[in-house]
Amino acid sequence: MLRTDRIFGVVVILAALAYIASAFQIRTSFLSDPMGSKSFPILLGVIAILCGAIMVLKPDDEVEWPSAGAFLKIAFATVTMIGYAYSLKPLGFLLPTAVAAGILSYLIAGRALFAVLAGLGLSAGLFLVFKYALGLGLVAFPKGLF
Repeated sequence: MLRTDRIFGVVVILAALAYIASAFQIRTSFLSDPMGSKSFPILLGVIAILCGAIMVLKPDDEVEWPSAGAFLKIAFATVTMIGYAYSLKPLGFLLPTAVAAGILSYLIAGRALFAVLAGLGLSAGLFLVFKYALGLGLVAFPKGLF
């Protein structure tokens, strides 16, 4: 019986082998360090192969996959985050953050009032932290609004 860990372990091993093969294609200049620029990627690939081999040889118990509804929520959250990334520059920080945080909160808890309050609170709180505590140059609202 094939287990999902074993399948994923084989995929990791194959990807690590391709990664190591591409690391061998790195050209080094005559002024490189003694270890060379190939050493670190090759080491990462070897570690990935070891991790994949452990997954193949000692898989966990078979997992119970989430329902289709859970995958739909994950897809909706992904679309929300992509929309959030594209809306930050034209709409400023506060509005897109409030909407995205509210949507994600609703997907997690399923309570509308809590989601609205969480979105507004996170938007204002994160703006204050990022703008004044960390000194980032955030724009609160769209430039032409005020």
